[in-house]
Formats: sequence, C-alpha cells, structure tokens
Amino acid sequence: MIDMALIHSSPFYEWAALLALAAFVGFIGLQLRQPMVVSFIAVGVLAGPSALNIVSDHDNIELMAELGIAVLLFLVGLKLDLKLVRTLGVVALATGLGQVLFTSLFGFLLALALGMSVVVSLYVAVALTFSSTIIIVKLLSDKREVDSLHGRIAIGFLIVQDLVVVLAMMVLSSFGIGAAEGDNGGALARVAGILVNGAAMLLLVLLFIRYLATPLVGRIAHSQELMVTFAIAWAALLAAAGHYLGFSKELGGLLAGISLASTPYREAIVARLGSLRDFLLLFFFIALGTQLDLSLLGAQISPALVFSVFVLVGNPLIVMVIMGLLGYRKRTGFLAGLTVAQISEFSLIFMAMGMTLGHVDAEALGLVTLVGLITIAMSVYMITWSHVLYRWLEPVLGIFERNNPQREASVAEQEVDVRGYDVVVFGLGRYGMAISRFLEDQGYRVLGVDFNPEVVRKYRDWDKQALYGDAADPEFMASLPLQGVKWVVCALPQHDLGVTHEDPRLLILNGLRDRQFQGRVALATHYSQDIEGLHAKGADLVLAPFTDAAELAVAKLVADMQA
Repeated sequence: MIDMALIHSSPFYEWAALLALAAFVGFIGLQLRQPMVVSFIAVGVLAGPSALNIVSDHDNIELMAELGIAVLLFLVGLKLDLKLVRTLGVVALATGLGQVLFTSLFGFLLALALGMSVVVSLYVAVALTFSSTIIIVKLLSDKREVDSLHGRIAIGFLIVQDLVVVLAMMVLSSFGIGAAEGDNGGALARVAGILVNGAAMLLLVLLFIRYLATPLVGRIAHSQELMVTFAIAWAALLAAAGHYLGFSKELGGLLAGISLASTPYREAIVARLGSLRDFLLLFFFIALGTQLDLSLLGAQISPALVFSVFVLVGNPLIVMVIMGLLGYRKRTGFLAGLTVAQISEFSLIFMAMGMTLGHVDAEALGLVTLVGLITIAMSVYMITWSHVLYRWLEPVLGIFERNNPQREASVAEQEVDVRGYDVVVFGLGRYGMAISRFLEDQGYRVLGVDFNPEVVRKYRDWDKQALYGDAADPEFMASLPLQGVKWVVCALPQHDLGVTHEDPRLLILNGLRDRQFQGRVALATHYSQDIEGLHAKGADLVLAPFTDAAELAVAKLVADMQA
C-alpha cells in the first residue's frame, strides 16, 4: 500500500511520487503507442483527489503549470513566422476556416440538443474545433509524410487553427475581464483598455521583430546555455506583461514566440525547449486532474461518446467536402482530413480558462477532457493506418471528388513521353536523384516518381521526366506507364516501420504484381538483415546504399595502395 501520509509529509516526496507515476504511466502509454499527451492526462486524473490523491502542494503545481503553458504557446508562436502566414495558400485558409466554422456551428447545435446551456454549448463547440498540431506533426514526421501534398495542406490549416486559437483566447479574456467589472459601461471601458494595451504590445513586438530580434538572438546564440535561458525568460516576461496589461499570460507567451519566429535561430530554440515543454506540460495536466471529479466523468460518458463520434467522423468529412470542392482528389482529402480527427491540448486550456472565469463548471471541463482522451487515442491509430483505411473506404469516397480535380491535376500535370522508359525510380531524394542521373548518363530513359510536389517541379525544371504520385495510392500505381520498362527502382527514404507503419517497398511490389509487371524490381535498404526477406518477397535486386558505397570506397583505396 502507498503511504499517503509519508508522501504528503514533504514536498520533495510528493514530487518524487508524481514523477515516478508519470514515468510509469508514460511507459504504459509508450507500449500502447499513444502520444505523451494521453499519458499526461491519465497521470493528472490518477494523481487527483478522485484517485490516488497525491497532490497537496497545489500552489507550486499551479506555478509550474502556468510556466508550462507559457512555454507551450511560446513554441507555437515560434512556428507562426509572419512570412509563412502571408504565404498560406487558399486551401489552407479555406479548409482551416471552413472546418472551424462548421465544427463550431454543428457542435453548438449538438450541445444544445444534449441539454447544455447556451454558454456551455458555445465553449464546448469552440473547444471541439482545435486539433493538436504537436501530435499531427509528430505522426506525419514518423511516417515521412510531412513533405507530401496532404501533409503540407494539413500543416497549413493547422496553422490557421492556431491563429483562431489566439483570437478565441483574446475574445475570452476580454469578455471575462469585462464581465468582472459588474456594469456594462465599466466592462466596455475595460475591454477597450485591454484592446489598446494589446495593440500597444503588438506594436512593440513588431518593432522588436524589425530592429532587434535577429541581432540580439545572434549575439546570444554564441552560448547554447544562455540561449535556452533567454528563451524561457522571454516567454515568462511577455506572459507576465500580458497578464499585467489585462489580457492573458497565454497570449503574452504566444507573442514572445512570434517575436522570434522570423529569426534564423528559431529551429534551434524549438529543439532545445521541446523536452522542457513536455516536462512542464505534465504539471498542467496534473493541475487539471486535481480539478476533475471522476464521478462527474462517469455521468459524461454518453455525451462524450456522441461528441467523440462527431469529432472522429464529422471533422474529416468537413475537410473532405471542402477539399473536394476546391478540386483535390478524394485520397488527398481523406488523408488530410484524418489529421483533424481529434481535439487539442489547447481545447483543455481553453476550457480551463473558461472555468477560471466562471463561465463553465468542472462538469464541462470533464466532458471535454474525456472527449480529448477518446479522440486523441483513436486518431493516432487512424492516422498511422491511414492508407489501409483509405483502401477499405475508397469505393464510397467518390462523392468527395469532382469529375475533374483540377487543382491537384495542376500540381501534378502528369505528362509522359509516348516513347516509354527503361527505368522507373521511386523517391527523388539524394540517393534516387543520383541513380537517375547516372542511368541517364549511360543513355537510359528514366522516369522519376515522388510524392513531394516541390521535388517533382524542381526535377522537371532540370528538363527531366517526373510524375507526382504516391506508391501507397493504388489508382496511381494502376496508371503508371510501365510498357517497355525493364527496371523499377525503389529509393524511398528508410525509416523505422514498427507495427503501425506500412513498408512502401512492399506496397510497390504488390502494385507491380497487380499490374502483372514483367520487368525486374530493385529495392533499397539500410539494414543488412532485411536483404534476405526482401528477396523472399519478390525483389530481384536489393541495394544497400551504405554497404555498396563502403565496398566501392574500399576497392578504390585498395587499388590505389596496390598501385
């Protein structure tokens, strides 16, 4: 049995117990392939009064939680480079804003139908619109799909969602503080004062970006330790300034990040603070857990399931409809739509702010938390198995594609030479590009294939033949010009497959087998233990880039020494 009296006898014992619980629950979550956000929420619930009741040092936990939120929003602000915001495409804006508006509207009506008050329904509806940028980017990076067309679109409309988060928090803070004044005149004056203060702070931030940010951070970057200290101090300082000027610590922290987003050092800061952010956010979820009553969660299971189905199914459908109307193929819309099939940690922060302002109660916070647990856990598997899901659902997804998906056609513009090709190379990275160049130097006709439209455009700018396409897309594999092709070479980047990631090399083999391809197939691998298995699967030649390069280098060295 755990001796709670002993744990509560010292703050150090209490924090040691919390960290041990977090490590244990995190390990279980890792085995279940869940993001750490799910594990952190579980830690908060277990440490709260409805379960183990570990937390008694509430003030210090709250302080760490506030610092964690400031650092989180600081890092989000670092991604909102003003140049990037200005160059957001039509699809990112249309999809991001369209999804937010439709989810808010239907979520509001759904909440009213479930018997919630107007204010609570509004809060819940807005909370359902936010998707987790952190989780999505992590999953797309793991699958090497950040540079794919659907990956780029998804990140674009997630940035639009982040901007909506900023506006929602600003409105929430203004109305909350205005309501606290007690009379309409005082409330309006206070709101006007907050807006003036916000405009003044924004102007100072813009001046800082224009004249001080890059030279100042450039001097600080000579010391990595000082850069980390400066970044945390800057986030905390602007968060404190935001709170003092009447809006929120959250907005101050986000402005701190935006002020450094245009500097060439933002990626280094993100890399340095990522682990610290995750550690500090643990205390936000612990603080959140201390406010949850598990008995209330039990009463919220039915509405939580209704809202979870709405988020898991409704949000992707909204994205697919919008992208279909914009002229994208059903597959691109489906893969991009799956990225919004969960709610974000910002949803919980948003509800926590509403609870602090007295607009919602612990029951509403518990409802959104339960929806977050369900949707985040489910969406992880939906995204990692996205290609399998598409193959299952493809026959019924035709309604989300126009007869002429002109926007995606304009990206790809599939033009093939009627004379045919000798070799098709999948993957136009450094290795695939080099193979293509050396084959063409030998007089062979080569067709390159890649799922990054920018790479395809660049390859064509060099007067080389290339197609935009994905090996996991059966429609593309069925249309691939294979007449007269002697070799198909897979030079796609190698990554850890795990149990939830498909092997693109095997997808290519299966696609070629379905086409009854009569030529030969070469697959690349970085691991010598894969060679025998790939041969058994049907590969005629297995390329080992590192081993092959090392053998050639040794042969040249030996030949020189013998000479």
